[in-house]
Amino acid sequence: MAAISDSQLPLVKRLYYRNLCSAREIAQILNVTLFATYYCMRKHGLKRRTFSEQNHVRFMKKKPSFFPKTANTLTLKELKVAGVFLYWAEGYKRGHLVDFTNSDVEIIKIFMKFLRRVCGIQESKIRIKLFCYPNHNAQQLKKFWSKITKAPLSQFHKSYIRKNFNDESTNRLPYGLIHIIYSDKKLLLLIKEWIDHYINKWAVT
Repeated sequence: MAAISDSQLPLVKRLYYRNLCSAREIAQILNVTLFATYYCMRKHGLKRRTFSEQNHVRFMKKKPSFFPKTANTLTLKELKVAGVFLYWAEGYKRGHLVDFTNSDVEIIKIFMKFLRRVCGIQESKIRIKLFCYPNHNAQQLKKFWSKITKAPLSQFHKSYIRKNFNDESTNRLPYGLIHIIYSDKKLLLLIKEWIDHYINKWAVT
């Protein structure tokens, strides 16, 4: 059985710690068995990543589902600022996905343009959830928001219909309220990075 020689130890260290290769990937690169890689690491006291560290490595190596555009025009710069501040005010900032909630038609239009033109999202990953009341026509509202967001009805989740309500509430929300959802933690982290940039630029005294 082929073994990893001592002269290959610097390469193993570089692949594992700098290039973040897994033990299996190192075995494939060096054309040895996985057992030989583990034996080499134990023999030379190379500390292996913990389960949480390995999960972080997998996350970092995972390709994003979006392709951010360079804001190199005044229009894109303004749209980026508008989208970032809208998410700062109305977006969910924990968890693993982008989740923006609003009932205002114009705000939703701006945020969708931000996702498409600035963030470069993948259209098929957009999901929308409608929140409404029993005296609303949920199906008609879905069609309305589908036209506004330019997202097909097939990408809408099942609507949430709130039971406890009063007429005043429905008057304030004639079109209900929608969640714009995009499941990619890397996009959430990027938007939060943009938010932090503006905080450090303008809010820090």
